Amino acid sequence: MAIKFQYNKTSLTNLGKQLKVRQKALPTLKNKESALRVSVAAAKAQSEKLEREVEQALKSYDYLAALWNEFEPGLIRIVDVKLRTVKVAGVKIPDLEDIVYELQPFNAFTKPAWYADGVRILKDITRLGIESEVYEQRRKILDYNRKKTTQKVNLYEKVQIPGYQEAIRKIKRYMEDEENLSKASSKIVKTRHEEEEKQQAL
Repeated sequence: MAIKFQYNKTSLTNLGKQLKVRQKALPTLKNKESALRVSVAAAKAQSEKLEREVEQALKSYDYLAALWNEFEPGLIRIVDVKLRTVKVAGVKIPDLEDIVYELQPFNAFTKPAWYADGVRILKDITRLGIESEVYEQRRKILDYNRKKTTQKVNLYEKVQIPGYQEAIRKIKRYMEDEENLSKASSKIVKTRHEEEEKQQAL
């Protein structure tokens, strides 16, 4: 990225301000990047853990497979999944607050005794599945923001800060050369003037 500048004091001041802004922001961005990296890893680990728990729960209820045929499919359903927004390293992510179920009334005397357990099992498994999905969404959001932050860190650290520093160096060098040339030329003019005065005096 080529930094546009002019060889004057105004441009030098503006570049100095831009450089300070980036140098000040860089440590904060680096901290955000490392916090996001940790949060991404934590969300991924939690999502995978919950997925394993779903699989284990399903396996542990394999012995009930024959009984599920008697279970009424419309007996319980999910009406709503309530999410709230939380902030991690300045990034808004979803957090599972509650799952609202609708349970159709059933006669406990005429239905099998394990129906109540069946409802509880379905609630447990669906909660694990939904929670796992929420953590996966969190991971995606956090990872996307981590990548953006990493790009910004690299842009500041490897492109913009060195670019501004180089532009400032060039302007300072140019201004020093101009000053030296000005001093040298005024010295030459002065010497020439003194010599002319000597010649006139003779």
